[in-house]
Amino acid sequence: MNTGDDRRAPGGRAQWPPFGVNGPVPLMKAGLCFLQTVAVLVLFNAARAVGLLGPPGYVYVPVSLLVVLLALIAWHAGVNRADLGLDRADVRAGVRYGTGAFGVVLLTLIVAAVIPLTNGFLHDSRAQISGGRLLYELGVSILLLTAIPEEFAFRGVLLGSAMRLWGPWRASLVTSVLFGLWHVAPTLSTMADDRVVAGLSASVAGKTVTVLGSVAVTFVAGLVFCWLRLRSRSLIAPVLAHFATNGLALTVAWFTIHHGRLP
Repeated sequence: MNTGDDRRAPGGRAQWPPFGVNGPVPLMKAGLCFLQTVAVLVLFNAARAVGLLGPPGYVYVPVSLLVVLLALIAWHAGVNRADLGLDRADVRAGVRYGTGAFGVVLLTLIVAAVIPLTNGFLHDSRAQISGGRLLYELGVSILLLTAIPEEFAFRGVLLGSAMRLWGPWRASLVTSVLFGLWHVAPTLSTMADDRVVAGLSASVAGKTVTVLGSVAVTFVAGLVFCWLRLRSRSLIAPVLAHFATNGLALTVAWFTIHHGRLP
């Protein structure tokens, strides 16, 4: 896996020492960081699933606390900005790769919107909102409260610690599996919003297939986001790709619902 990083250990393996020099103590710190981050994410997801995070209008409070807690876990483990994909030296590469991913997602959604076979999947009831509300959803709900926190968690803290433990391939696989499982609860709560998905998930078997499909799709998306993060060394790239996946899908759905087609 070519990560785009030139740092190599003597054996030729990509060297990612986010927890200091090599040795058992750094590995222990990496493992503890990984386990603590997974535990926090599991508890957060469970609380979200049962409605313990408070009113929807105040969701920024628990999300902000989540990011702060993950940052403290990373700080305690000795992670620096480069390990999290936040080094200023990598901003340009992050923007370049992220912009490219943004364009690919946009083109894919436009094609899906004009093909009758796939157009139905874009009829999401969540897009039945005003233009002003659409802008709010794009800027706040999707960018600030979804793309940035999730990328910081999965392609920042989790991937950084997993890289130290297992290297790029296995780290990408493990964190992408976790990213897929992260979407089980949201899929269950929103599957009725899309008319095609709602029809497919009318039965228990249909719901099971829908959830498994969501896990598979988000697992693949996680792998792509990991590749972008490792290739560019910047968290900006997966953030832009993540925002494009969610935000552009909502925008295309909005145009499809309000205008019947893209302008």
